[in-house]
Amino acid sequence: MRLDHVSFAAGPDGLASTAQRIGGLLGTEFVSGGVHPRFGTRNMILPLAGGTYMEIVEVLDHPASDKAPFGQAVRARSALGGGWLGWVVSVEELEPVESRLGREAVKGNRHRPDGTELLWQQVGVNGLLNDPQLPYFIHWQSPVELHPSNGASGDFSLACLEIAGDPQRVSEWLGETVEAPLEDIKVDWVAPNGTPGIVAVQLQTPAGLVRI
Repeated sequence: MRLDHVSFAAGPDGLASTAQRIGGLLGTEFVSGGVHPRFGTRNMILPLAGGTYMEIVEVLDHPASDKAPFGQAVRARSALGGGWLGWVVSVEELEPVESRLGREAVKGNRHRPDGTELLWQQVGVNGLLNDPQLPYFIHWQSPVELHPSNGASGDFSLACLEIAGDPQRVSEWLGETVEAPLEDIKVDWVAPNGTPGIVAVQLQTPAGLVRI
């Protein structure tokens, strides 16, 4: 179990403008990730060192976005003006997670602009919907060389997550201490002042630490 990626919901200015704005703060550019047909969403990504990445995601005018929990989560966050949606941990086996949470994984896929299809399974998005401090779990079925973190320059990495929430609650959800899946990434816990969840993410860049 390790941190796989962090998700940011596009604001009212749309996916491309949100990516351009955040890329400008970081001093880099996001690349088009493609469409999630099962979820009614699309994304732009920034590969990061350490096998992680950041995505900016936007809901599409598509029936899937109304039915899929992930599409619902993106739509709800964007309706509030956009911002941090959640964080995702990668697991080698989903069965223990399904058993612990009492939920079944669902299939996910993304069609990249070059036609390549990425495949995975995920579980726990309903937890994110109900309690945004909780991550969801992903098990990649595509080869490791297709992971969205590939292509990272090494100059950009995720340094710290600032999460408003309860570390004990998150640890129970993970089935282990919250520090374990994050390994070298620091977590700063903030007392919730409203909705729990990611407050900010700190990224290391060639120009220094940038807080988004």
